[in-house]
Amino acid sequence: MKKLLAIGEALIDFIPNEIGKPLKEVSAFMPAVGGAPANVCGAYQKLGGSSAMITQLGEDPFGDKIVDEFATYQIDCSYVQRTNKANTSLAFVALKEDGNREFSFYRKPGADMLLDPSNIKKEWFKDAFALHFCSVSLGDFPMKQAHEKAIEYAINEKAIVSFDLNLRFALWDSEEALRKAVLEYIPKAHILKISDEELEFVTGKKTVEEAKDQLFCGNVELVVFTKGPEGASAYTKTTEVDSKGFRVNAVDTTGAGDAFIGSFLYQMANDGISQEGIAGLSSEQMKRYLDFSNAYCSRSVLKAGAIASYPTAEEMKEN
Repeated sequence: MKKLLAIGEALIDFIPNEIGKPLKEVSAFMPAVGGAPANVCGAYQKLGGSSAMITQLGEDPFGDKIVDEFATYQIDCSYVQRTNKANTSLAFVALKEDGNREFSFYRKPGADMLLDPSNIKKEWFKDAFALHFCSVSLGDFPMKQAHEKAIEYAINEKAIVSFDLNLRFALWDSEEALRKAVLEYIPKAHILKISDEELEFVTGKKTVEEAKDQLFCGNVELVVFTKGPEGASAYTKTTEVDSKGFRVNAVDTTGAGDAFIGSFLYQMANDGISQEGIAGLSSEQMKRYLDFSNAYCSRSVLKAGAIASYPTAEEMKEN
Protein backbone atom coordinates (compact mmCIF):
# COMPACT_ATOMS: atom_id res chain seq x y z
CA MET A 1 0.00 0.00 0.00
CA LYS A 2 1.25 3.48 -0.88
CA LYS A 3 2.16 6.04 1.76
CA LEU A 4 -0.12 8.84 2.94
CA LEU A 5 1.51 12.23 3.54
CA ALA A 6 -0.16 14.92 5.63
CA ILE A 7 0.95 18.52 6.03
CA GLY A 8 0.00 21.03 8.71
CA GLU A 9 -0.21 21.25 12.46
CA ALA A 10 0.94 18.65 14.94
CA LEU A 11 0.25 19.86 18.46
CA ILE A 12 -0.56 18.90 22.01
CA ASP A 13 -4.23 18.69 22.96
CA PHE A 14 -4.77 19.22 26.68
CA ILE A 15 -7.75 16.98 27.46
CA PRO A 16 -9.73 17.92 30.62
CA ASN A 17 -10.13 15.54 33.54
CA GLU A 18 -13.75 16.68 33.91
CA ILE A 19 -16.69 16.73 31.51
CA GLY A 20 -19.33 19.43 31.43
CA LYS A 21 -17.20 22.31 32.70
CA PRO A 22 -16.04 25.37 30.70
CA LEU A 23 -12.31 25.80 30.23
CA LYS A 24 -11.98 28.37 33.00
CA GLU A 25 -13.34 25.86 35.55
CA VAL A 26 -11.39 22.74 34.54
CA SER A 27 -9.01 21.76 37.35
CA ALA A 28 -6.55 19.57 35.42
CA PHE A 29 -5.65 18.45 31.91
CA MET A 30 -3.92 15.46 30.32
CA PRO A 31 -1.60 16.13 27.35
CA ALA A 32 -2.31 14.13 24.20
CA VAL A 33 -0.78 14.34 20.73
CA GLY A 34 -3.16 15.86 18.20
CA GLY A 35 -3.60 18.23 15.30
CA ALA A 36 -5.95 17.20 12.48
CA PRO A 37 -3.35 16.20 9.84
CA ALA A 38 -1.39 14.24 12.46
CA ASN A 39 -4.59 12.51 13.56
CA VAL A 40 -5.30 11.44 9.98
CA CYS A 41 -1.82 9.91 9.79
CA GLY A 42 -2.57 8.12 13.05
CA ALA A 43 -5.82 6.57 11.78
CA TYR A 44 -4.23 5.51 8.48
CA GLN A 45 -1.27 4.01 10.33
CA LYS A 46 -3.28 2.18 13.00
CA LEU A 47 -5.37 0.50 10.32
CA GLY A 48 -2.22 -0.90 8.74
CA GLY A 49 -1.09 1.78 6.30
CA SER A 50 2.13 3.78 6.13
CA SER A 51 2.08 7.53 6.74
CA ALA A 52 4.40 10.51 7.11
CA MET A 53 3.81 13.90 8.70
CA ILE A 54 5.14 17.14 7.21
CA THR A 55 5.30 19.73 9.98
CA GLN A 56 7.56 21.72 12.26
CA LEU A 57 7.83 21.42 16.03
CA GLY A 58 9.49 23.55 18.65
CA GLU A 59 12.71 22.47 20.30
CA ASP A 60 10.81 21.86 23.53
CA PRO A 61 9.47 18.95 25.59
CA PHE A 62 6.10 19.04 23.82
CA GLY A 63 7.82 18.66 20.46
CA ASP A 64 9.78 15.75 21.92
CA LYS A 65 6.53 14.16 23.10
CA ILE A 66 5.02 14.37 19.61
CA VAL A 67 8.10 12.81 18.00
CA ASP A 68 8.09 10.02 20.59
CA GLU A 69 4.41 9.27 20.03
CA PHE A 70 4.81 9.33 16.25
CA ALA A 71 7.55 6.74 16.70
CA THR A 72 5.24 4.63 18.89
CA TYR A 73 2.64 4.54 16.12
CA GLN A 74 5.36 4.23 13.44
CA ILE A 75 4.36 7.48 11.75
CA ASP A 76 7.34 8.53 9.63
CA CYS A 77 9.06 11.56 11.21
CA SER A 78 11.62 12.02 8.42
CA TYR A 79 9.91 15.19 7.19
CA VAL A 80 9.41 16.77 10.63
CA GLN A 81 11.50 19.91 11.19
CA ARG A 82 12.45 21.44 14.56
CA THR A 83 12.96 25.13 15.38
CA ASN A 84 13.94 27.34 18.32
CA LYS A 85 12.05 30.33 16.87
CA ALA A 86 8.67 29.29 18.29
CA ASN A 87 7.18 26.72 20.63
CA THR A 88 5.14 23.67 19.70
CA SER A 89 1.47 24.59 19.32
CA LEU A 90 -0.93 23.77 22.18
CA ALA A 91 -4.71 23.41 22.32
CA PHE A 92 -6.68 23.32 25.57
CA VAL A 93 -9.98 21.48 25.26
CA ALA A 94 -13.17 21.55 27.34
CA LEU A 95 -15.66 18.71 26.86
CA LYS A 96 -19.41 19.23 27.02
CA GLU A 97 -21.74 16.54 28.35
CA ASP A 98 -22.45 15.33 24.80
CA GLY A 99 -18.74 14.98 23.99
CA ASN A 100 -18.52 18.17 21.93
CA ARG A 101 -15.70 20.62 22.56
CA GLU A 102 -14.52 24.13 23.34
CA PHE A 103 -10.96 25.07 22.29
CA SER A 104 -8.37 27.61 23.36
CA PHE A 105 -5.23 27.65 21.18
CA TYR A 106 -1.69 28.75 22.08
CA ARG A 107 -0.21 29.30 18.64
CA LYS A 108 0.81 32.93 18.01
CA PRO A 109 2.79 31.75 16.18
CA GLY A 110 3.36 28.07 16.76
CA ALA A 111 6.42 26.32 15.36
CA ASP A 112 4.32 24.63 12.66
CA MET A 113 3.24 27.99 11.23
CA LEU A 114 6.86 28.89 10.48
CA LEU A 115 7.68 25.84 8.34
CA ASP A 116 9.69 27.21 5.42
CA PRO A 117 8.59 26.06 1.95
CA SER A 118 12.24 25.42 1.05
CA ASN A 119 12.05 22.39 3.38
CA ILE A 120 9.48 20.67 1.11
CA LYS A 121 11.19 18.21 -1.24
CA LYS A 122 9.77 16.84 -4.49
CA GLU A 123 11.16 13.35 -3.91
CA TRP A 124 8.92 12.92 -0.84
CA PHE A 125 5.90 12.62 -3.11
CA LYS A 126 7.22 9.98 -5.49
CA ASP A 127 4.91 6.95 -5.27
CA ALA A 128 2.79 8.59 -2.53
CA PHE A 129 -0.88 7.66 -2.39
CA ALA A 130 -2.14 11.05 -1.23
CA LEU A 131 -1.38 14.38 0.42
CA HIS A 132 -3.89 15.44 3.08
CA PHE A 133 -4.29 18.94 4.54
CA CYS A 134 -6.75 21.13 6.47
CA SER A 135 -7.55 24.85 6.70
CA VAL A 136 -5.88 25.51 10.07
CA SER A 137 -2.49 26.18 8.48
CA LEU A 138 -3.66 28.33 5.54
CA GLY A 139 -3.17 31.69 7.26
CA ASP A 140 -0.61 34.23 6.08
CA PHE A 141 2.51 32.43 7.33
CA PRO A 142 5.32 30.42 5.70
CA MET A 143 3.32 27.22 6.30
CA LYS A 144 0.79 28.37 3.69
CA GLN A 145 3.53 28.58 1.07
CA ALA A 146 4.75 25.16 2.21
CA HIS A 147 1.24 23.85 1.48
CA GLU A 148 1.36 25.39 -2.00
CA LYS A 149 4.62 23.63 -2.78
CA ALA A 150 3.50 20.30 -1.34
CA ILE A 151 0.25 20.37 -3.31
CA GLU A 152 2.12 21.20 -6.52
CA TYR A 153 4.54 18.31 -6.01
CA ALA A 154 1.75 15.90 -5.07
CA ILE A 155 -0.29 16.68 -8.18
CA ASN A 156 2.76 16.43 -10.43
CA GLU A 157 3.61 13.02 -8.94
CA LYS A 158 0.01 11.83 -9.53
CA ALA A 159 -0.83 11.63 -5.83
CA ILE A 160 -4.37 12.35 -4.66
CA VAL A 161 -4.84 15.66 -2.83
CA SER A 162 -7.34 15.53 0.05
CA PHE A 163 -8.69 18.65 1.82
CA ASP A 164 -10.67 18.51 5.07
CA LEU A 165 -11.92 22.01 5.86
CA ASN A 166 -11.79 21.46 9.66
CA LEU A 167 -12.72 25.08 10.40
CA ARG A 168 -11.31 26.63 13.59
CA PHE A 169 -12.70 30.16 13.75
CA ALA A 170 -10.66 31.14 16.83
CA LEU A 171 -7.45 30.91 14.80
CA TRP A 172 -8.47 33.52 12.22
CA ASP A 173 -8.70 37.30 12.36
CA SER A 174 -12.10 37.21 10.67
CA GLU A 175 -14.62 34.76 9.26
CA GLU A 176 -14.18 36.35 5.85
CA ALA A 177 -10.43 35.64 5.85
CA LEU A 178 -11.14 32.00 6.67
CA ARG A 179 -13.83 31.70 4.01
CA LYS A 180 -11.52 33.27 1.41
CA ALA A 181 -8.69 30.85 2.21
CA VAL A 182 -10.99 27.83 2.01
CA LEU A 183 -12.46 28.91 -1.33
CA GLU A 184 -8.93 29.43 -2.66
CA TYR A 185 -7.88 25.88 -1.79
CA ILE A 186 -11.00 23.85 -2.63
CA PRO A 187 -10.15 23.73 -6.38
CA LYS A 188 -6.66 22.39 -5.60
CA ALA A 189 -8.03 19.17 -4.04
CA HIS A 190 -9.31 15.97 -5.64
CA ILE A 191 -11.19 14.95 -2.47
CA LEU A 192 -13.08 17.43 -0.31
CA LYS A 193 -14.35 16.55 3.17
CA ILE A 194 -16.89 19.00 4.52
CA SER A 195 -19.39 18.92 7.39
CA ASP A 196 -22.97 20.17 7.36
CA GLU A 197 -22.06 23.28 9.38
CA GLU A 198 -19.00 24.00 7.22
CA LEU A 199 -21.02 23.69 4.01
CA GLU A 200 -23.40 26.45 4.99
CA PHE A 201 -20.59 28.72 6.20
CA VAL A 202 -18.53 28.38 3.03
CA THR A 203 -21.23 28.22 0.35
CA GLY A 204 -24.34 29.68 1.96
CA LYS A 205 -26.17 26.49 0.96
CA LYS A 206 -27.56 23.74 3.21
CA THR A 207 -27.20 20.77 0.85
CA VAL A 208 -24.42 19.51 -1.39
CA GLU A 209 -26.90 19.37 -4.27
CA GLU A 210 -27.48 23.12 -3.97
CA ALA A 211 -23.74 23.81 -3.64
CA LYS A 212 -22.48 21.43 -6.33
CA ASP A 213 -21.24 24.17 -8.65
CA GLN A 214 -19.22 25.70 -5.80
CA LEU A 215 -17.79 22.38 -4.60
CA PHE A 216 -17.10 20.55 -7.85
CA CYS A 217 -14.65 23.08 -9.20
CA GLY A 218 -11.03 22.78 -10.29
CA ASN A 219 -9.66 19.32 -9.45
CA VAL A 220 -12.51 18.19 -7.16
CA GLU A 221 -13.85 14.73 -8.09
CA LEU A 222 -15.24 13.51 -4.74
CA VAL A 223 -17.07 15.31 -1.92
CA VAL A 224 -17.42 13.53 1.42
CA PHE A 225 -20.18 15.20 3.45
CA THR A 226 -20.31 14.38 7.16
CA LYS A 227 -23.35 14.91 9.38
CA GLY A 228 -22.19 13.86 12.84
CA PRO A 229 -24.27 11.05 14.36
CA GLU A 230 -26.61 11.21 11.35
CA GLY A 231 -23.91 9.64 9.19
CA ALA A 232 -22.28 10.76 5.95
CA SER A 233 -22.73 10.98 2.20
CA ALA A 234 -20.30 10.78 -0.70
CA TYR A 235 -20.72 12.49 -4.05
CA THR A 236 -18.97 12.26 -7.38
CA LYS A 237 -20.19 14.36 -10.30
CA THR A 238 -22.55 11.53 -11.27
CA THR A 239 -23.21 9.48 -8.12
CA GLU A 240 -24.53 10.05 -4.59
CA VAL A 241 -24.35 7.51 -1.74
CA ASP A 242 -25.61 7.79 1.86
CA SER A 243 -24.63 5.90 4.99
CA LYS A 244 -26.34 6.09 8.38
CA GLY A 245 -24.32 6.94 11.46
CA PHE A 246 -24.08 5.14 14.79
CA ARG A 247 -25.64 6.39 18.02
CA VAL A 248 -23.11 6.00 20.83
CA ASN A 249 -22.46 7.62 24.20
CA ALA A 250 -19.55 9.83 23.15
CA VAL A 251 -16.83 10.47 25.70
CA ASP A 252 -14.72 12.80 23.55
CA THR A 253 -15.31 13.80 19.92
CA THR A 254 -11.80 15.26 19.53
CA GLY A 255 -10.36 13.89 16.30
CA ALA A 256 -13.56 12.09 15.27
CA GLY A 257 -13.67 13.74 11.85
CA ASP A 258 -10.00 12.93 11.36
CA ALA A 259 -10.70 9.29 12.21
CA PHE A 260 -13.41 9.33 9.55
CA ILE A 261 -11.33 10.75 6.70
CA GLY A 262 -8.20 8.85 7.73
CA SER A 263 -10.07 5.54 7.58
CA PHE A 264 -11.77 6.59 4.33
CA LEU A 265 -8.41 7.33 2.68
CA TYR A 266 -7.02 4.06 4.02
CA GLN A 267 -9.76 2.10 2.27
CA MET A 268 -9.16 3.95 -0.99
CA ALA A 269 -5.44 3.22 -0.78
CA ASN A 270 -6.13 -0.41 0.04
CA ASP A 271 -8.22 -0.64 -3.15
CA GLY A 272 -5.43 1.01 -5.16
CA ILE A 273 -7.52 4.03 -6.15
CA SER A 274 -5.46 6.54 -8.13
CA GLN A 275 -5.84 10.24 -8.84
CA GLU A 276 -7.45 9.34 -12.18
CA GLY A 277 -9.65 6.65 -10.64
CA ILE A 278 -11.63 8.79 -8.19
CA ALA A 279 -14.28 9.87 -10.70
CA GLY A 280 -14.95 6.22 -11.56
CA LEU A 281 -15.68 5.05 -8.01
CA SER A 282 -18.79 2.88 -7.95
CA SER A 283 -21.71 3.47 -5.61
CA GLU A 284 -20.90 0.10 -3.99
CA GLN A 285 -17.32 1.17 -3.25
CA MET A 286 -18.37 4.51 -1.80
CA LYS A 287 -21.06 2.87 0.36
CA ARG A 288 -18.49 0.41 1.72
CA TYR A 289 -16.05 3.22 2.50
CA LEU A 290 -18.73 5.30 4.24
CA ASP A 291 -20.07 2.40 6.29
CA PHE A 292 -16.62 1.46 7.56
CA SER A 293 -15.61 5.06 8.30
CA ASN A 294 -18.86 5.72 10.17
CA ALA A 295 -18.17 2.65 12.31
CA TYR A 296 -14.53 3.66 12.81
CA CYS A 297 -15.50 7.20 13.78
CA SER A 298 -18.10 5.95 16.28
CA ARG A 299 -15.49 3.73 17.95
CA SER A 300 -13.03 6.64 18.17
CA VAL A 301 -15.27 8.76 20.42
CA LEU A 302 -15.58 6.13 23.16
CA LYS A 303 -12.24 7.14 24.71
CA ALA A 304 -10.55 10.47 25.44
CA GLY A 305 -8.01 11.91 23.04
CA ALA A 306 -7.49 11.50 19.32
CA ILE A 307 -4.89 9.04 17.97
CA ALA A 308 -4.82 7.13 21.25
CA SER A 309 -8.57 6.49 20.92
CA TYR A 310 -8.44 5.17 17.36
CA PRO A 311 -9.01 1.43 16.94
CA THR A 312 -6.65 -0.82 15.01
CA ALA A 313 -7.75 -3.01 12.11
CA GLU A 314 -7.90 -5.98 14.47
CA GLU A 315 -10.06 -4.09 16.96
CA MET A 316 -12.45 -3.17 14.15
CA LYS A 317 -12.97 -6.87 13.48
CA GLU A 318 -14.14 -7.43 17.06
CA ASN A 319 -17.85 -7.33 17.91
